[in-house]
Amino acid sequence: MSAFVIASPEVFLLIALCTVLLLDVWIAKGIPLITYLATQVSLWTTTLLVYGNTFGRDGITAGLGGMYIVDGLGGILKISVLLISSLAFVYSRKYLREQNMWRGEFFVLAIAAILGMMIMISGYNLLVLYLGLELLALSMYALVAIQRDDSRASEAAMKYFVLGAIASGLLLYGISMLYGMSGSLNIVDLKAYFQAQAGLHTNILFLFSITFIVAGIAFKFGTVPFHMWVPDVYQGAPTAVTVFLGSVPKIAGFALLIRVLADGLDAGQSSWAQMLMLLGLLSVVMGNLIAIAQISLKRMFAYSTIAHMGFVLLGVLVGTRDGYSAAMFYTIVYALMSVGGFAVLILLGNRTSDPDSLDCLRGLNDRSPWYAFIMLLILFSMAGIPPTAGFYAKLSVIKVVMGEG
Repeated sequence: MSAFVIASPEVFLLIALCTVLLLDVWIAKGIPLITYLATQVSLWTTTLLVYGNTFGRDGITAGLGGMYIVDGLGGILKISVLLISSLAFVYSRKYLREQNMWRGEFFVLAIAAILGMMIMISGYNLLVLYLGLELLALSMYALVAIQRDDSRASEAAMKYFVLGAIASGLLLYGISMLYGMSGSLNIVDLKAYFQAQAGLHTNILFLFSITFIVAGIAFKFGTVPFHMWVPDVYQGAPTAVTVFLGSVPKIAGFALLIRVLADGLDAGQSSWAQMLMLLGLLSVVMGNLIAIAQISLKRMFAYSTIAHMGFVLLGVLVGTRDGYSAAMFYTIVYALMSVGGFAVLILLGNRTSDPDSLDCLRGLNDRSPWYAFIMLLILFSMAGIPPTAGFYAKLSVIKVVMGEG
């Protein structure tokens, strides 16, 4: 099968990115609604292409010399990214208009970030995965700083960029070690090479490589102790950006975790599982404890995100199909909860105020019972209170962790 067909959703989204950019410059100048509608049409069309490309054939299809893969996992994650991104843009419209951010570059950068996520999801080569990650990261840096006159946004973007560059360096250094050991960057080759090796848990070079890789991925997830950027970026970024930043990139991060650790380095599962267990438990405990003390809603959601990502790591460390499924379900449910929570904040705001304090929720039931009910439902789900989706997500992870001892 030709490379164009294998990567047709990504190729179409790249063309759509260029089209939206040209529309904004030449046709839709002063009419941002056209750019917005073009973005939404592009996302939904790409969703249909992903569905047909993934579920219209049997089994797993690899292309581009084994560097790219089309499978059921990738299809589910891509569709989730596209649809949740579309939902985030729907709720962002009000904020973008009121804060004078209703501009084409917002949607161009967002499409570029989504393209990076799709590459991360289907990449089956460490270099391809890294390039997708950097496309996502660079787009997000620019989105966080899109309000150039806002000092908080500029500070958040600078912190995000500096710490992100360090994390990328750690990840790249770990990848270079794996390449030095195996002579290949393809996931299939790495899997075959390390399965043939004995005593990986005592191989110092291998342990160093997965330590750097886990550290790099943990930063992208925002788990303890690599969480320093999360609360500052969530609070400093425009809320319309936080809706996007706090949801779908976690799905791509989960895909990166699965492709590298579960697929490529499954032979060293006993080693990286211990690291994930430590990071996961620290994230769950510290994230929840620190979230309780917050008076800023954005920072509270940020520390809640840290705790949620800890649960995802606990599901992955089990190293079984059930564990990966539970972690995937948790990640998607979290992304939906995150969009919902920040969407309510956007709907409660206006041109002169951006609600970010717990005091903004005081008396909300009297002002808007419907918004109060939605926010209560989302918070219940985040806390894992039955019968919400968050409860079933947590239950699925706990069951597989307890089942494996």
